[in-house]
Amino acid sequence: MKVTGFSFIKNAIRFDFPIKEALLSILPLCDEIVVAVGDCTDGTRELVQSIHPTKIKIIDTVWNNTLTTGGVVLAEETNKALKIIGDDSDWLIYIQGDEIFHEADYTAIKNAMEQYKEDKRVDGLLFKYRHFYGSYDYVATSSRWYKNEIRIIKNNKSIYSYKDAQGFRKGNNEKLNVKAIDAYVHHYGWVKEPKIMMNKRKEGVKFWEGEKYTEAFEAKNLGDFNYGEIDILEKFYGAHPLVIQQKIALVNWKFNYDLSYNKLSIKDTAKRIIQKLTGKYDLFEYKNYKLT
Repeated sequence: MKVTGFSFIKNAIRFDFPIKEALLSILPLCDEIVVAVGDCTDGTRELVQSIHPTKIKIIDTVWNNTLTTGGVVLAEETNKALKIIGDDSDWLIYIQGDEIFHEADYTAIKNAMEQYKEDKRVDGLLFKYRHFYGSYDYVATSSRWYKNEIRIIKNNKSIYSYKDAQGFRKGNNEKLNVKAIDAYVHHYGWVKEPKIMMNKRKEGVKFWEGEKYTEAFEAKNLGDFNYGEIDILEKFYGAHPLVIQQKIALVNWKFNYDLSYNKLSIKDTAKRIIQKLTGKYDLFEYKNYKLT
């Protein structure tokens, strides 16, 4: 069984993306990893190249700056990496620059790939998510944070990155048939030093809502990002992946959250009540996939 990883990245050092840790977290599962490295001058390419002398294959790309809505440029960059993967790989593992697999889940991931390798009904494997926010001590749990997404797909040339690269589709906009596995993606995109987080959020506006990025917008958003503007968080008591523990030890800012406080909307509060009564916690969740 041959497994290829793939990813994309741009300005990882400038915006403090843990791309090195992300790629290291899938390296033990992969025979090779293809990374589309965008046009940047902050040393990101050299960082990616240093991770492994033979397993990492870089393709140099230029981001399309005319794609300024909906984050579609991220899917375009993902597809650039996806398209050059050879036909001899059985499974493809996708990781974004702020996502990390946990080594405790390697056995479950390997077993699932072996189990469904020849099953034509299965297009991919579905992971659970932990979205860290503010610091490495808290996870966001309101309904606006997706709880599951596809991160391993079959090497099927009809599969492509969808919309803002959160998930995948195949053929003519068809959802993938997936198997849920007992494995987590740790998402650290909302854990950065507050000033860097503000700069990252401003950069994101260029590719999601480009028309909003004006001189007035830039002038209004010069300070630190306010992590306090969040609806509800929970404390994380588990262990972080080994590859990111050194980075966690170097954190130089503080974020504390009152767990008794929340800003949940009436709609979200109602959802939680219904979920507790029914025991169906994915009842209202948007699903960019079909469980099989």
